[in-house]
Amino acid sequence: MDNFSSRLLQSAVNEFATLPGIGKKTALRLVLHLLKQEESRVYSFSESLLRLKRESKICKVCHNLSDREICEICDNPHRDNGVICVVEDIRDVMAIENTNQFKGKYHILGGKISPMEGIGPSDLNIESLLERLREESHSEVILALSSTTEGDTTNFYLYKKLQGISVNISTIARGVSFGDELEYADEVTLGRSILNRVPYKLGNG
Repeated sequence: MDNFSSRLLQSAVNEFATLPGIGKKTALRLVLHLLKQEESRVYSFSESLLRLKRESKICKVCHNLSDREICEICDNPHRDNGVICVVEDIRDVMAIENTNQFKGKYHILGGKISPMEGIGPSDLNIESLLERLREESHSEVILALSSTTEGDTTNFYLYKKLQGISVNISTIARGVSFGDELEYADEVTLGRSILNRVPYKLGNG
């Protein structure tokens, strides 16, 4: 795959190949596709990525990706401010929103506790979650992390940290099998697991 007739082509392919899940063959196919497009189309494509990088913000409240300082979900007065759903990343918010079954607010941790990868509690957005719960009145925190060892470890850590705060702690129903990652769950199954959430207990994380 390194026998390129053009250094420009090789450079573009190499850049695309740095993306997750994109090998050299796929990268070459994508680059050749872009080359066939009108210049205005390629410009629009690249400009959208540059604007995303330059202008997008992280919500000051929940850490979601946003066009403003506070995202539309946090700023929506029709959402239930008393319920916070704790998720790993932005993709999980999108997956849950697609179910149309959850009308509360979110808090994005930015990952899971994983000693093997050198990720500890201080690397996640845990302290800001605790601050939200201390400063505002909330009735429930839903732990919606993936059913992996790392996810369960993070659930347990959060459960222990929330013990001193007056709030109900629940977790999405594990009786409904949806695999290891929320983003891969079908909308009906994920929606059901949220509606059928149960109180968090040690061992059901």
